[in-house]
Amino acid sequence: MVQLQLLGDSSGAESAWPSGPSRRVVRSITGDPPYLPTLNPSAAVGERLLVVSDRLPWTVASQGATPQLRAGAGGVATEMRAPHARMGALWLGWPGRITELDVGQRQAILALLEASSAVPVELDDEEQRIYHDHICNGVLWPLCHDRLDRLPLRLDGWEVYERVNQRFADAVAARYRSGDIVWVHDFQLMRAPSLLRRALPEARIGHFFHVPFPNPELFLTLPPRRHLLEGMLGADVIGFHTHRYRGHFVAALRRQLGLEMDEHEMVRWEGRRIRLLVAPMSVDARDVATRAAAPPISARRLAIRRDGSRLLVGIDRLDYSKGIPRRLLAFERLLEEHPQWHERVRLVQVAVPSRGDVDADPRFRKEVEALVGRINGRFSTPTWSPVHYINRSIADDLLLGLYRAADVMLVTPVRDGLNLVCKEFIASRVDEDGVLILSEFAGAADELTDALLVNPYDVDATATRMHDALVMSNAERRHRMRRLRRQVLEHDVHTWTDVFLRALTAARP
Repeated sequence: MVQLQLLGDSSGAESAWPSGPSRRVVRSITGDPPYLPTLNPSAAVGERLLVVSDRLPWTVASQGATPQLRAGAGGVATEMRAPHARMGALWLGWPGRITELDVGQRQAILALLEASSAVPVELDDEEQRIYHDHICNGVLWPLCHDRLDRLPLRLDGWEVYERVNQRFADAVAARYRSGDIVWVHDFQLMRAPSLLRRALPEARIGHFFHVPFPNPELFLTLPPRRHLLEGMLGADVIGFHTHRYRGHFVAALRRQLGLEMDEHEMVRWEGRRIRLLVAPMSVDARDVATRAAAPPISARRLAIRRDGSRLLVGIDRLDYSKGIPRRLLAFERLLEEHPQWHERVRLVQVAVPSRGDVDADPRFRKEVEALVGRINGRFSTPTWSPVHYINRSIADDLLLGLYRAADVMLVTPVRDGLNLVCKEFIASRVDEDGVLILSEFAGAADELTDALLVNPYDVDATATRMHDALVMSNAERRHRMRRLRRQVLEHDVHTWTDVFLRALTAARP
């Protein structure tokens, strides 16, 4: 008999831990009765939410003969899990490699996915290599994060990207019922809305673009630039985290298709009106706060702070977009310019291996490790090392303990679509203390204006901000954190979901 285990996540990447099903009711954002009461999984005709993303919120892992479902890492997979459970949604996405399982294991995994309202969209190894590794991670990701220097010399493989997007569209169409709402997520599926529109012309289709939409001067370097824009325009509502990203998208539409956004945030395409919505994503803030307030996490916090040092914390994927080398250089400058912090401050830098099965560029990893070694070599004493570097996934209790223990949280990407780590940190600070240093190039900077905003390219200024945070008065720390917490608690992932679905419900009859 096949044994199955449903495991929690300990990867701690973009979003730090899996959110369980929310106990909150679906609430209105305008004071009227609870919104979307008709999204009922047992409805006879439609009225379901179909969530479509590159990966399911669970992936298959094998340990010997026992296949397991692990809760996936990443902002979308983690933070959409609670709305998925709340609304009885059906989730379609890649489950990980299940083609290698034997018949019994495969059937058991599929049954468990079905019980979790998840539909696997399977890819073979060649499709996964070209679509995911080459196009999504090798072309679209660096382009969206302003790194043309990382593009391969040959931008080929688009026919595989199209084929995979078609497979996702086919999977949705096969399960669609009249009245269903389809919500497609992120840059991996830019073609899926148009392919879905072709198959389901009357469907309500939304698309949320979770990474920065690049400056049109960069986007237009792509050979299939028009094809990708037309793909996104298959949706009724297209969502972005910031006005800047939407502006880049509109500029690309203007240059490629001659379209303009009107005063109602609409563009017209093929006889339809498409809403371009700005709605920054968030976290399940109350769930985070509840977890962080638990006695075991308080004990973890005390253990981390046992030596009495002031603590700076960074938690990121080991990805070039996260700004880790410049952060380390800024910390080095802090120790150079302010020797009073020697043996009184530590930086804990967690660098989670990037995107699960796709390892970071070994040259980048060596660069980070070399900087850590140099700083520790210059400043360490027999009783103190200034940088504690963790290059692995960490368990939830340690992650929450670090959030609670940090005097200063460092979120300094050189480009980031939003960044949910900073919002999780804020939600976890039930003590209303701690300082957030946040890059102005993270999408969240538009909302979290009570953080200390920095330009991560300015190493000297970032070092100065670190010092400012360490010497900030108790009254100012608490004032800033209270305002940050109010923002995150009032605009959580449930509000974000409701805002987007309200716009999508209103877009078409």
